[in-house]
Amino acid sequence: MIGRRPAVTDLSSARVRVPCSTSNLGAGFDTLGLALDRFLDVSFTPDSSGSLRVVREGTLRTLPEDETDIVAEILKSRVAGVSVSGVLKMHSDIPVGRGLGASAAARVAGHDLALAVRGLPRNDGATFDSAYREEGHGDNAAPSMFGGLRAVAETEDGPMVMSLPLSPQVGFAYAAPSVGVSTDEARRQLPKSVSHGLATASLGRLVALLQGLAEGDADLIRIGAQDELHVPYRMALIPRASSVISAGIDAGAWAVTVSGAGSGLIAMCDQSDAEGVAEAMHQAFDEGSGDPECFGFSLSPTERGLERVAF
Repeated sequence: MIGRRPAVTDLSSARVRVPCSTSNLGAGFDTLGLALDRFLDVSFTPDSSGSLRVVREGTLRTLPEDETDIVAEILKSRVAGVSVSGVLKMHSDIPVGRGLGASAAARVAGHDLALAVRGLPRNDGATFDSAYREEGHGDNAAPSMFGGLRAVAETEDGPMVMSLPLSPQVGFAYAAPSVGVSTDEARRQLPKSVSHGLATASLGRLVALLQGLAEGDADLIRIGAQDELHVPYRMALIPRASSVISAGIDAGAWAVTVSGAGSGLIAMCDQSDAEGVAEAMHQAFDEGSGDPECFGFSLSPTERGLERVAF
């Protein structure tokens, strides 16, 4: 019937899972990202209530009730002309505002969920393009979408995503203070331009970083983790950052740098040392306060990107 508003039964139950990511890793500013083994799990169950009820679990429980939900907004905007009535349940163990790509994971999840609830197949290119466009850069969206270590290059035809090798010897340790940092706030700290010499030095460090990650070469990773484009400016927003970096190095880390925009810090180390490095960094952030919002843990790279899960 022309003009009929689709009934709630036009939407199906669906569930998707997306990994978190760390980005930059020092010299890979706005270019390099790595999928890690903490996940956002989102499901939709249609009903006849006439409204969309959002249930937040895990790290999302602390968000204010009136906080605009990225997944819900994408779902409602993409499912045009259909009454989005049901329960949107989200469980995440990705810290929010701590530099592990929580917003990129939400955008990837939201765009694929909007396809899944309509019974449509995955369209990974379109899902990534939408998340990339909304994020403004692809260093978190690419690994959350495709998994693994990814680089994103800008071209006239849009972003090009490349898969890069990563040695299984390389481990990762993460810690964050009790305060978050918004990406917008972190970007406001950056200079409008840098010198030609500084840009050239950064290119050399990026090459060292990529080679070091591929081979598990600690010396190359130390060189590649050095950065002058973004890290010094973002460090100012992270309490006790210098002490935490020192603690990580003392515990065996090859290098420690800002994860994404912060406020978390990510360490690269031998995978056998990752738990000890994470604990040392956590203690340096916590300073004995016992603050539950201050945390540290080891992370493992994952080749699992966006997944649709049986529901």
